[in-house]
Amino acid sequence: MSLEETPVAEKRPQALSHIRVLDLSRILAGPWCSQNLADMGAEVIKVERPGTGDDTRAWGPPWIKDASGDDTRNSTYYAAANRGKKSITVDIATSRGQALIRQLAEKSDVVIENYKVGDLKRYGLDYESLRELNPRLVYCSITGYGQDGPCAHKPGYDFVFQAKGGLMSITGERDDLPGGGAQKAGIAIADVITGMYATIAILSALQYRTVSDRGQYIDMALLDCVVALGGNQVTGFFANGKVPHRYGNSHASLVPYQVFAVSDGEMVVAVGNDTQWQQYCEAIGRPDLADDPRWRYGTGRIIGRNELVPELARTMLNRSKAEWIERFDVRGVPCGPINDYREVFEDPQVRHRGLRVDMPQADGAIVSTIASPLRLCDTPPSYRRPPPILGDSTDAVLQELLGCTQQEIADYRANRII
Repeated sequence: MSLEETPVAEKRPQALSHIRVLDLSRILAGPWCSQNLADMGAEVIKVERPGTGDDTRAWGPPWIKDASGDDTRNSTYYAAANRGKKSITVDIATSRGQALIRQLAEKSDVVIENYKVGDLKRYGLDYESLRELNPRLVYCSITGYGQDGPCAHKPGYDFVFQAKGGLMSITGERDDLPGGGAQKAGIAIADVITGMYATIAILSALQYRTVSDRGQYIDMALLDCVVALGGNQVTGFFANGKVPHRYGNSHASLVPYQVFAVSDGEMVVAVGNDTQWQQYCEAIGRPDLADDPRWRYGTGRIIGRNELVPELARTMLNRSKAEWIERFDVRGVPCGPINDYREVFEDPQVRHRGLRVDMPQADGAIVSTIASPLRLCDTPPSYRRPPPILGDSTDAVLQELLGCTQQEIADYRANRII
C-alpha cells in the first residue's frame, strides 16, 4: 500500500508510542528532530512562550490559511517542522513555570532543548538538575558550537555554519566561470542534518536505556554535523592534502555527472560507472567516444574532463529533455529533469509515494506537509495531529499529566505563567 492510500490518522502500532518527549526547542534543528519522533508515534509536548510561541511562527509570509482562506499568522515554516505535537505555553523564566517543566520532565523519556550554553542551568532545568528527578531521562542539547570549546558561547544560525563548516567552499559555480563563488544550499541544511543526527542519537540512547536502565546526556552541535556532512570531500583532503574546491553542477570524481543544456532547457545526467558510460554514448549516438581509449575508464574522463565535456555538451543540444530521458531510460542511464516544486509534486513517482500529506485542522482548513521518508512495514509513520495552534494542549496536559485542577490552571493563567 502506498502512502496515498493510507489514512492520515491510522490506528496501527507505533514504534515510539511508549515514548514521551518534552520539547523545549524552537527554530528548526530541534523541532525537526522532535517531528521525526512524533511521526513515529512519540507523544511530543512542545513548550512555547506564552503569547508568541516558537520564533518561526512569525517567519512569514507565506502563512497557513484558516477555513475562510485568511492568513492565520502561523507561518508555513513553523508548520513544516512541528506536525504531530501538542503545544503548551509556559513561561520558564518564572519559578512556577520552572516547577511545571520539572514535573513534566519527571514524566518524560526525552528532553530536547536548544538554549544557549548555561541558560537552562540558571533555571534548574539543565541535565544535571533533571536527572536527579528522573535518572532514566535522555536529555539532548542542540547548540551551534557544542557545550564546550572556545566558541561554545557564540550564537549562530544555519547560514553561519554552512560557511564556517566548509560546505559553502564546495558549493557554487567554479570560480573561473560566470557566477562563480561560494553559495549556500537552498535549504537550511545544517539545521536539518543536525535534527537528523539528533534523532539518531536519541534513539541510540533510548535503546541503551533498555539494557542500562539509565538515561544520558547528548551534546549536539550544528558545526559538528555540517563538518561531518562533508565526509567524502574531507576524507580526500586528509589523504592527499589538496583542499576541495567548487565544481558547480559537476562532480569531483565522476564524468559526465552534471547539468547539460538541451534543445528546450536543461537536464541532469549522472553517469556513475564505465558500463553506464558505454550506454550513455550509445544513447547520444557517439560510438566514437565510447571507443576512444582516453575515455573508456572513469579516471581518464576525470583527467580529461576539460576536453571531453565540451564535446558532450554540443551533442546534448541536439534533442529535447523528453527525448533524451526516453533514450537514457531504456539504457539504464541515470538522468532527470530539473524540477521546480510544482513539478516535483506533479511527478507520477512522487504522487505514488504519497509525499504530500494533507492534514485537517480544528477549524476544517487543510494544512499540507511533506510525508516522512521513513518507511517501516510494521510501524509506519502516522500523521495524527496537524501543526499545533499556540497553546492548544496547555489545559489538557496540565490536567491529564500533572493532575492540575481548573482553579489551578486559571491561577497560572491569571499570573501569566501559562
